Amino acid sequence: MPRLAPLPSELPARFTVSAAVALGVSPSRLVRADIRRPFHGVRAIGPSSDNTLLGVCLDFAPRLAAWQFFSHETALGLVGAPTPEWPYRPAVHVSAHRPAREPRTAGVIGHRLQSREPATLWHPSGLAIEHPVRAWRQAGTLWALDDLIAAAEFLVSDRGRSPIASFAELATEVEEMGDVRGGILRRALAHVRVGVRSARETRLRLLLVRAGLPEPDVNWTLRNDSGRPVAELDLAYPRWHVAPEYDGRVHAEDAGQFAKDADRWDLIRAFGWDHVRILNHHMRGGGRAAVSKVRDALVRAGWRAGQSRRVPLSFT
Repeated sequence: MPRLAPLPSELPARFTVSAAVALGVSPSRLVRADIRRPFHGVRAIGPSSDNTLLGVCLDFAPRLAAWQFFSHETALGLVGAPTPEWPYRPAVHVSAHRPAREPRTAGVIGHRLQSREPATLWHPSGLAIEHPVRAWRQAGTLWALDDLIAAAEFLVSDRGRSPIASFAELATEVEEMGDVRGGILRRALAHVRVGVRSARETRLRLLLVRAGLPEPDVNWTLRNDSGRPVAELDLAYPRWHVAPEYDGRVHAEDAGQFAKDADRWDLIRAFGWDHVRILNHHMRGGGRAAVSKVRDALVRAGWRAGQSRRVPLSFT
């Protein structure tokens, strides 16, 4: 087998065909087995991409024009926002503001947005991405209501760092640029709560409220008699001392962490609370088992249907 000619050291791990040809690489060299062809006009050196959203976007990046940026659900996924659950897979969306042109190639969905002052940000990887507030509104054309709620709660909540956006910023974006799909964004905002830590926590809360149960407080701090924090409860019914909590682990991968969690559960119960642990299988079949577990705990604590059911915030 003939030895492959080395590639110029100036070439990065991902590059355009035109850039390689300009450095003297022959077109025939660019179709050899050691070079990947992730997109038309793009080549990559090394093993196959990790196939994550970030990896696919990095593969396309050499083709990204100066006026183009990743947008819609792609931008949300790149900042860590929850996307619709498996088997849904976010597509690669790339946009440009008029009169500039969007990309048109296989594997990418291009958008030509209305003329507007750009608000693109730089992802830590060096990718140009749409501002998450704008990307959330754009995702309104693609996602179901609960997915939009979960993503909005990710943006407005403190998860060990400053929130990415505020509720007011999301609301202003909808007001200024308009709602989509029959007002789905306003409906989503009516259910957004600040402080939520996970998309599964969002889905559990929405499930309980839609089943006619009271709306739980989110990330409620349990304190002892002297006011010292004892535990943070993902969801809490302080009036009835019931604490539903979603635990998505299939098994205890980290024995040490599992032991700490078990001690925390015991501590919550020691303070007179009914800790209701919701697992993956409780959420199947429309979540009937999850609702039943929480309803039973509330009834044991004295709740009856019709008591203190919180009305979602209005949005005008």
